[in-house]
Amino acid sequence: MAIEFNSSSGATLGIEWELQLIDAQSSQLRQDAREVLAALPTLSEVRESPKIRHEIMESTVEIVTGICHTVGEAKADLAATISQLRSVVEPRGIALACTGTHPISDWRDAVMAPIERYAELVEQMQWLARRIQTFGVHVHVGVRHPDKAIPIVNALSNYLPHFLAMTASSPYWSGLDTGLASSRAIVWGALPTAGPPHLLENWAEFEEYMATLIRAGTIRSIKEVWWDIRPHPDFGTIEIRMMDGIPTRREVGMVAALCQSLVTLFDQQLDRGYRLPRPDAWVVRDNKWRATRYGLDAVVITDDTGSTAPLRDELYELIRELEPVADRIGCAEELKVVSDVLDQGASYERQRAIRAEGGTLEDVVTASITEFREDRFVSPLEAVHAGA
Repeated sequence: MAIEFNSSSGATLGIEWELQLIDAQSSQLRQDAREVLAALPTLSEVRESPKIRHEIMESTVEIVTGICHTVGEAKADLAATISQLRSVVEPRGIALACTGTHPISDWRDAVMAPIERYAELVEQMQWLARRIQTFGVHVHVGVRHPDKAIPIVNALSNYLPHFLAMTASSPYWSGLDTGLASSRAIVWGALPTAGPPHLLENWAEFEEYMATLIRAGTIRSIKEVWWDIRPHPDFGTIEIRMMDGIPTRREVGMVAALCQSLVTLFDQQLDRGYRLPRPDAWVVRDNKWRATRYGLDAVVITDDTGSTAPLRDELYELIRELEPVADRIGCAEELKVVSDVLDQGASYERQRAIRAEGGTLEDVVTASITEFREDRFVSPLEAVHAGA
């Protein structure tokens, strides 16, 4: 089975950001995506590349950038779409936010989007699909040749815990503290073709594996393979899908910078004849779980002999390593936001800190709305005082 990879000109960027529609009065999710999209036909009805579109649940709209070359360009693209989106939702009493799950809304109240493929997904997956009231961010980075795609996917698998821990934002599920940094990773990861990527040898092996899944009836097309990191042949990109919902554009820019810098580094190493690292599958799975459970406090496995190190230390070291690459491609400032997250807390930590100060889950929702609107972190005391 031949799969054409539409190679990109370089490490271009595309970002997909899934946003919550929240009732400004009750703090509950609003199932109004159809109405919102209908009010923005110039953004949502473009056939080839809509700027805003449905996701599986009516509580969600997804905003999408065009093909960008820098992180700054991608952030500006998102900001322009958000500005138009606000002009429609705010008069309707709807606020926007983004965390991996909504802290208080019950997934059983969700309404499916009127899209045939989503109805087919629910029919096939049943409860697994009906509860997917989750929110994430996907980053596409262009790759110049299909021969590079699979080695880069393998190498990026080492960084699943890094991507997840920095963006983990779903400690709460239907009003309960799950004890996890990312409950979304569990909810979404339960789908049979989701989870860590299969570590393959080359593009030919990827083509054969996809053909096998189709012959077996596991999937009907390769678009139904929802790995945490996957090649996207139509776009000529690597799609990093590991991230939880991200509350601020600053943090979206941070992960975009990390993704673009890593792919650029690996691309250059391949050009120099290096063989990229390919971690053992058990290490990838174990490290993903550690980040799911403990977030930035995870102690991750660093080699196939079982050596470990604190993830925070690994992140500091990674940022130092990537600084020259980020500087060359123009995203050094965005990459520095990693240090702010390490110092001030990832979203799951900021949310729990509000509760620790005596705030309610409604205060947590309000803080996430403020973070999204003002593109900054809200301190626990500010959130509690605002809700008093």
